[in-house]
Amino acid sequence: MAEPEYDAAGVGIRRMLRSLTRAGHVLVRDGQLVLLTSYGSEIDSAPLDQVRISGYGLPDSALATIGGTRYVLRFGFGNRAGLLSAVRTARAKAAAERGVLGR
Repeated sequence: MAEPEYDAAGVGIRRMLRSLTRAGHVLVRDGQLVLLTSYGSEIDSAPLDQVRISGYGLPDSALATIGGTRYVLRFGFGNRAGLLSAVRTARAKAAAERGVLGR
């Protein structure tokens, strides 16, 4: 397993009104977004082409839609911008690899 392109700990993860964890992990690894509880159990994951990330009103929050399920991610200290950047970079890398392999 490769090193994650992005790893944020201490992220609050909610499925709308229900809190799933107050100190979870958000990873971008091997072309996938992975949400983990504070104990390391997987909440959800999907390939990045099936994930949508957007702002969520507050500067330290994001809305992640994974396979139709919406999660509110509550970051601290500007980690939201890092997630958005990592997702863009991983998608661009995957597209470049598909382009090279498709020739």
